[in-house]
Amino acid sequence: MEQAAAGRAPRPDRRRGGGTPAAACGGPAETQAPAAAPTAPRASGGASGRERGSSGRRPLLLGTYTSAEGGGRGVGLAAYDPATGRITKSGLLAEVDDPSYLAVHPDGRTVYAVNEREEGAVTAVRLSDRRVLGSRSTGGAAPCHLSVHPSGRWLFSANYGSGSVAVHPVDASGALGERTGLVTHSTPPPGPGQRGPHAHQVVTAPDGAHVLAVDLGTDTVYTYRLDEGAGTLVEVSRARTRPGSGPRHLAFHPAGRHAYVANEVDNTVAVCAYDPRTGRLAVGEPQSTGAPSAPGTGANYPAQILVTSDGAYAFLANRGHDSVTRYAVEAEGARLRLLGTVPVGGVFPRQIAFSPDGRLLFAANQRSGTVSTFRVGAGDGGLRRTGEPFASPAAVCALPL
Repeated sequence: MEQAAAGRAPRPDRRRGGGTPAAACGGPAETQAPAAAPTAPRASGGASGRERGSSGRRPLLLGTYTSAEGGGRGVGLAAYDPATGRITKSGLLAEVDDPSYLAVHPDGRTVYAVNEREEGAVTAVRLSDRRVLGSRSTGGAAPCHLSVHPSGRWLFSANYGSGSVAVHPVDASGALGERTGLVTHSTPPPGPGQRGPHAHQVVTAPDGAHVLAVDLGTDTVYTYRLDEGAGTLVEVSRARTRPGSGPRHLAFHPAGRHAYVANEVDNTVAVCAYDPRTGRLAVGEPQSTGAPSAPGTGANYPAQILVTSDGAYAFLANRGHDSVTRYAVEAEGARLRLLGTVPVGGVFPRQIAFSPDGRLLFAANQRSGTVSTFRVGAGDGGLRRTGEPFASPAAVCALPL
């Protein structure tokens, strides 16, 4: 049952990468539904970037920590039913070291994984034959997020441990070239309780010309202009969040004029105004996640935030409260209205993702080693869990194709 709408906790403990210790990007060293359903709001920034039919089982890629006790062996491969949300099978797409975050190329042929280790790297895997196309250094430590430019020509990655953002070219085969760009967040100084910058996410704005990097350590969102000829990033703006807020992830409204930031450390979200002409982001006042972190209730660390492609609803994963918050998006994207929370059915939901048609929402629950699936209500954006969570070792990313 959804709980009605209802903060400051210490930073979650760090996990350690294989070989040399590395600070983690995400925290700790850490009855089927009826087949027939109305069409739900489609996903914005969902999984594959392509609309696919709903008939037949679809692939579900699984990110994990291979260096964690009881972790996986690489990028996992399962299957899900688009009608019921039921996940079945369990196998291996490719052996990749600590693939804690995944992204797929816009053409759907190649998947990219971070290698979240002290000497960070990104790896490309061709989906048709599961061939590893190679790995490239990110030039930093513990990369925890990556994304592909809408053109398909560039891959961006965020190095949590060193507070930097890397750019790699993508060739026609989907393979990665040598790094063409690297920017480090040297200013402003770290926020309260932080020892340095911690780049946590890097994403292209809907205008396609600007790339935004969210840094938990400096309480700042940096905007860069992408030079598509050279494959480099030039800073054009920066937006400060509240000191000690610890911004982790942002998601854009599909109209491209607003974005929503999830603040991990102070357990809040904020609505931001965005100017696509200049790339300037203006951060609004912090507001509730609906997931308490007051004394006696336990700490809560917001993780990933998503927006439906029709711009009607936003969803936030809560680690600690172990829930998903639902918001109504109002005033053409300028306002979030808290509707309530739904128990995720697992422990420490680190990442959430929509199916390509937006009818399902998947949650990767790191500490319980499970993936939960929800049906997204067509009329009200309500979440209904579709069945028992699917077991997946150290589940930190679920990518439905």
